[in-house]
Amino acid sequence: MGRDWWRGAVIYQIYPRSFQDSNGDGIGDLKGITERLPHVAKLGADSIWLSPIFRSPMDDMGYDVSDYRDIDPVFGTLADFDALLARAHELGLKVIIDQVLSHSSDRHPWFADSKKRGAKADWYVWADPKPDGSPPNNWQSVFGGSSWEWAPERGQYYLHNFLISQPDLNLRNPEVQDEMLDVLRFWLDRGVDGFRLDTVNYYIHDGALRDNPPMPPDPERWPPVSTYDMQDHAHDKNRPENLDFLARMRKLLDQYENRCMVGEIGEVPHRALPLMAEYTSGAAHLHMAYSFDMLGPKFAPAHFRKVLDGFFRAAPDGWPSWSFSNHDVNRHVTRWAKHGQQDAVAKLAISMLASFEGTIGLYQGEELGQTETELAYAELTDPPGLRFWPENKGRDGCRTPMVWDGTAEGGFSTVKPWLPVKAPQLARNVAAQEADPASVLHHYRAVLAFRRSNAALRTGRTRFLDLPDPVLGFRRETDTESLTCLFNLGPDPVTLSGMIGTPTGPVVAATIRDGTVQLGPNGVLWLR
Repeated sequence: MGRDWWRGAVIYQIYPRSFQDSNGDGIGDLKGITERLPHVAKLGADSIWLSPIFRSPMDDMGYDVSDYRDIDPVFGTLADFDALLARAHELGLKVIIDQVLSHSSDRHPWFADSKKRGAKADWYVWADPKPDGSPPNNWQSVFGGSSWEWAPERGQYYLHNFLISQPDLNLRNPEVQDEMLDVLRFWLDRGVDGFRLDTVNYYIHDGALRDNPPMPPDPERWPPVSTYDMQDHAHDKNRPENLDFLARMRKLLDQYENRCMVGEIGEVPHRALPLMAEYTSGAAHLHMAYSFDMLGPKFAPAHFRKVLDGFFRAAPDGWPSWSFSNHDVNRHVTRWAKHGQQDAVAKLAISMLASFEGTIGLYQGEELGQTETELAYAELTDPPGLRFWPENKGRDGCRTPMVWDGTAEGGFSTVKPWLPVKAPQLARNVAAQEADPASVLHHYRAVLAFRRSNAALRTGRTRFLDLPDPVLGFRRETDTESLTCLFNLGPDPVTLSGMIGTPTGPVVAATIRDGTVQLGPNGVLWLR
């Protein structure tokens, strides 16, 4: 792979707690991941992304870091990480690791020092109360309630955009920026190929601590479950000063060969796409970014066209990363179940995603057409689910263990795992699908191989076709190649006339004859 290996790449996300348990404690670990890397390589991925593996009290399953330069013992050791990195590189896989720079754990030594007004007094975001003792402003936490928590040791409030135990680092302070850049340097020197940057638009807060304005009600999601979604987050995140820090990060990465950064834009659609464009335009900030625009319930040609077209209009020289599932949202086969039979929706989804212009992300298990796990309240570990049940069931349902075979715990562990493996998920296991040439797994491999061998899909520009619902159609074009991509997003057959081309690739339930295309339920057709 060349310098821009990330452009058009396939990134496979591994949730370390749930991929493979190697030591029989019910929790996945680095040695388990290393053991299973051939599966990822055989699938056709170019890179893996590891969710956080650093030392942590695990209040938010690793997104609350207490030591940025060490591995949490539940996952293994730095030596285990080095072995994983070496094995991945042997298999031709790049390794991207999560970095949670916007906040730490409240059990980080930095925060203990900051509370005591020690040398790191200004490393977190502190503010005085209002005269009546109430918080400094109206900012709300993603996980519910005020994003300010009183610290009697210091006599001030501290900011936490997430859990109370996740205080926000003060990245307006150059010392804090320098320290976080040194954290990145530590892992770059160890050989990682890049970073997935958690909540990249949260780094800088408004220095004047101005109140956020209200969010105009959205009929599709009003009233929201959390008060957080009642605000337009103009001041607690999305600040223009963020670009200066991103530029410092990019300058650091440019000192190394073939490294990249992909940023998570946590924001509503009307802000997310412009931020993605702003953060990736040119060559001074992120290499690529993703938002949650394709990680929700919307499943219509107009929606996908609006998101793709909207990004490239705003940032013709920027680069996106698209995915349908990750560790924060319900699995897409479940989200989109009403649009077709499960296997058909799974095959359609990867066919679409692999045809989109940009880099694509896969989440472990989706190559099996894996579905969301239904959990009882007593089985939950995730803070939002525990707080907002049942309106918000949390993220545990998409984080249950990877299912490798049909044995009791799905080949993930020899003991009861941290989250259960239930019958519907057990039925979708790697071993069974390996034995079935018509399985979702085999289709994923075929589609990813088709994408890899086709320059138009990897690097071609997109020109949308005006077709009747529920068909999504576009052409991917380079100077020398053109490929027409047609997808039936509905459960009923569709007929299209006036089409030209020869079928190619792993077609699903589709034919063309005398210019007439027949797309079966969730049918897929590429025409050269």
